[in-house]
Amino acid sequence: MIKRLYNKTMALAAHPQAIYFLALISFIEASFFPIPPDVMLIPMVLMKPSRAWFFALIATVFSVLGGVFGYIIGAFSYEQFAQPILYTLGKEAEMANFSQKYNQVGLWAVITAGISPIPFKVITIMSGATNLNFVVFVVASLVSRGIRFFIVAGLLNFYGHEIKIFIERYLNWVFLLFVILLIFGFIGLKLI
Repeated sequence: MIKRLYNKTMALAAHPQAIYFLALISFIEASFFPIPPDVMLIPMVLMKPSRAWFFALIATVFSVLGGVFGYIIGAFSYEQFAQPILYTLGKEAEMANFSQKYNQVGLWAVITAGISPIPFKVITIMSGATNLNFVVFVVASLVSRGIRFFIVAGLLNFYGHEIKIFIERYLNWVFLLFVILLIFGFIGLKLI
């Protein structure tokens, strides 16, 4: 099923109205769709390198808007479904403790998921469910998704087809390594 969705998404990238599909996929991927916008962004930038930055901007803005939708899903579904169950099970204190701990690291959770292979939709929904500060969530989403999509567009714009194979195979892992190094850097600064 995932392979079929991937192939369909690739075909949409060649469509004359591809920009609208990029916006749609960027939006829904941030809240529930399994295929990342990179699948459309990569071929679109390769076909029209002069519009690379515009495509990255569209992917960023609509991914953040989709993240806001995921945040709302998390807030609504928690209050409507999970909270009553946790209350019945006597686990509301544990959830409150989890929410407090999540909100302490929520900024980094959003940034990490925004640029790494960690599914962004999980963090958007979790951020709403734990009531992460909305402004922190939106700013972290803008920064992280912007980093991800503008780096992809920039690499493709400057290196063209040669970098496509590298991006499709390794870029998620490079982003993950970057996040790990960033986290260790901040930990190191706190220890000094």
